[in-house]
Amino acid sequence: MRTSLVAILVLSLTACGGGHCYKDARAERAPQPMETWDQSSDSPRVDDPSPEPISNSEDYADHGVSGFEDPRQDALSTFSIDVDTASYAIARRKINEGTLPPQAAVRVEEFVNYFRYDYGAPDGDVPFAVNFEAAPSPFDPGTHFVRVGIQGQKIDENDRKPIHLVFLVDTSGSMQSPDKIGLLKSSLQVLVNNLRDGDTVALATYAGSTSKVLGPTSVRERERILAAIDRLQAGGSTAMTSGLELAYQMAYENLDPNATTRVVVCSDGDANVGPNSHDTILERIRHFTQEGVTLSVIGFGMGNYKDHLMEQLADSGNGNYYYIDDFKQAVRVFEDDLMGTLVVIAKDVKIQVEFDSDEVDGYRLVGYENRDIADEDFRKDHVDAGEIGAGHQVTALYEVEFRDGAQFEKALTVRIRHKAPDGARATETSYQLAGQHLRSDFGEATADFKLALSASSFAEILRGSPHAAMWTLSDVRQILESSGRKDEDARELDGLIRRASALRGYSRR
Repeated sequence: MRTSLVAILVLSLTACGGGHCYKDARAERAPQPMETWDQSSDSPRVDDPSPEPISNSEDYADHGVSGFEDPRQDALSTFSIDVDTASYAIARRKINEGTLPPQAAVRVEEFVNYFRYDYGAPDGDVPFAVNFEAAPSPFDPGTHFVRVGIQGQKIDENDRKPIHLVFLVDTSGSMQSPDKIGLLKSSLQVLVNNLRDGDTVALATYAGSTSKVLGPTSVRERERILAAIDRLQAGGSTAMTSGLELAYQMAYENLDPNATTRVVVCSDGDANVGPNSHDTILERIRHFTQEGVTLSVIGFGMGNYKDHLMEQLADSGNGNYYYIDDFKQAVRVFEDDLMGTLVVIAKDVKIQVEFDSDEVDGYRLVGYENRDIADEDFRKDHVDAGEIGAGHQVTALYEVEFRDGAQFEKALTVRIRHKAPDGARATETSYQLAGQHLRSDFGEATADFKLALSASSFAEILRGSPHAAMWTLSDVRQILESSGRKDEDARELDGLIRRASALRGYSRR
């Protein structure tokens, strides 16, 4: 007779589960969450300084919820790393304005990766370190959560390459509000003020037509750059394709193998892309990426926001995807985390976790549903994957069903492949979960472990995951409180959980 232990493996990286899936009987039998909400439109906003139109044309892609895998049928879970955090910021804005986020807008990994953790730093040639931790589950007796944390190498500001940026700003009529064009200008000003000598900035806009506002300009002429940003105004239709072509042309004017060259798209994603299809645009972006120009995407606004397109653009451009919901988030992205946002330390990072069927009955990757990589593509270096920025951290979760008496040292192996920022050939490293990583009691888990579990559980409940059907937001708050974390991010998360609980119409305490 075997006793099932369920463990959630937090892989501190970014990624998504792979492989083939067998139906999870427990999830099929699990009762659905008691609370539901209409996702077709938002309820009235609360304390909204810039009301959105009544009509809601927002677009989010529903990638579903991963089920359990049987390691006897598929022992490998393969995915691409990803460090985006836009989903958390979108949900934060929705909740603070008095409405729950659409379930499709909630990506678990982006909630977890929003927070900072105290992971051990790399000390060798590999540009990242892997940290494991495991503890009994606070939700169900006899279950465990396991975390694998990855910490990217930090780089001193003075040691980084020069950065050549091209801001491509959407100035169409849909951007005409303080939380869009107004916040956008403030955000770019923060970024410019944190660049240093040797960096350059160029500025292009697109609406009904495109405009080259400012050619590549040294940050020594900072006031000229800031003045060009300040003059931006919104109005007209949207022609994103032409804007992208212009931005890349401007990037090529300053392309330097000894510098980082990146296009930064600032938009609400509400684009009339022109004569080309979305697939054509994404293919063009991938072409420019291979030529050495990456692309990051910064999202603004609500009401007509196109989250799915914005995420696709950043993925194709090997860059970051952030959502700016207030000025504090702009400072976080463009000042506090500037090195991670703009400086890549490893590219095409893939993760493959192998589960031993003698020790594990089943497993499920929590989140990363849209980051799946075929198992057989793990060692194919031409297959694209995500990047890690300087100092970046990433966390992924697995729910694992262990066999009774399982030897944790043999239960799973984590393999990571990555290329140097300018490299073409990947290097592979492997890591093993060990008994020393296990805590005998959940109360012995670190504060960071509990914070990560709180963030992931909050997201699971918000997206209506059947695996979290018996969890409550009150449970999540108790886990967060037990962490002892009192920093601003933890306090904010606690406030969001409280508001979400009220919006759902119930709170069990």
